[in-house]
Amino acid sequence: MSEPILTPAVARSLHLAAQGMLQARRARATKDDVLAAIRRMGVLQIDTISVVARSPYLVLWSRLGDYDPDWLDQLLAEGRLFEYWAHEACFIPIEDYGLYRHRMVDPGSLGWKYAGTWLASHREEVERVLAHIRANGPARSADFERADGKAGGWWEWKPEKRALEVLFTTGQLMIARRQQFHRVYDLAERVLPGWDDARMPSVAATRQRFVLDAVRALGVAKAAWIPDYHRTKPPHLDPQSLADEGLLLRARVEGWKEPVYVHADHADLLAQAVRGALQATLTSVLSPFDPVVWDRRRALDLFGFDYRLECYTPAEKRRYGYFTLPLLRRGALVGRVDAKAHRKTGVFELKSLVLEPGVRVSERLVRDLAGAFGRCARWHGCGQVVLAHAEPAALAMPLAAALGDPWAAAA
Repeated sequence: MSEPILTPAVARSLHLAAQGMLQARRARATKDDVLAAIRRMGVLQIDTISVVARSPYLVLWSRLGDYDPDWLDQLLAEGRLFEYWAHEACFIPIEDYGLYRHRMVDPGSLGWKYAGTWLASHREEVERVLAHIRANGPARSADFERADGKAGGWWEWKPEKRALEVLFTTGQLMIARRQQFHRVYDLAERVLPGWDDARMPSVAATRQRFVLDAVRALGVAKAAWIPDYHRTKPPHLDPQSLADEGLLLRARVEGWKEPVYVHADHADLLAQAVRGALQATLTSVLSPFDPVVWDRRRALDLFGFDYRLECYTPAEKRRYGYFTLPLLRRGALVGRVDAKAHRKTGVFELKSLVLEPGVRVSERLVRDLAGAFGRCARWHGCGQVVLAHAEPAALAMPLAAALGDPWAAAA
């Protein structure tokens, strides 16, 4: 049987269809839709920056449209999700707990995420924290007063916070819920009663599942893209072996040397793609930690979009802004916007909007972008969208007018 040949545009549509981002939803989202979206992605990366909505909430909005962010917190508290290290720190469907149990049993494989040397020299403090939670119930880091005289900060966690994180990484503690986005830790046996390590799949089965799940979530995948999705360590399973078993399908993309793989569950989706029946119509704002763009190499290969988050770059060296959000439009990544939600004043500020080279300014483009920005602003509780800067300059006036910002349009 010959391998299907896809154009790059069709490959992008297949990827977006698998991610649930091909077309805008027609029905208003429910809490079950939130869980279904996370299951489709496999993992939902967590980040705390809140210039706009925190990343996990924004990733869901990009797929679902308006929804209640409290539903994500409720799903965690109900035990339908759990938190652990996947691509990075992520919300994960609870049915996948066994896949990640291997990392908890062997936390040294997680590198910097596990402070093994620190644990060896602070076992008494760690045991005190564990005993406190065992006796007094769930706890936050803030529940422990700082006693070492140091200031807070990323690299100056108090010993109790380090202990909580070590116990979380080793699986002795789990995140029972979040309180104003702060983690609330509890004993694993209380959060997930009845778990038995005898249910943990074998290492070989786990390695296979991670490959299959990554390919399913990506829709279409080069072999080199697969390990990044769950940040798996070598040795990596060759996806061709799974294609030989019929668990994956092979295809070709015009202009690419290596083959791509599609999950067998997506056979019908692949057939639609080959027929040209997958039409990407969604225009949306993406989080920097969206699966579509979190792998810089994949975003460049698949979309021709060279994306780097600059919030960790010194201000004077930034090209696009502190927290730039990629712009998805009808199957292409057409630009990026540095935005800020001023919730107290009800203003959603587009500080800098830059289109990709070669993207033509048209009435339809302006209408699509204005609609996406307006929806995103309303979901943030902002009734006004203000455009401060746009490139190319020809975009500024028509977009400001479409956003209902007459002052900026006149300027």
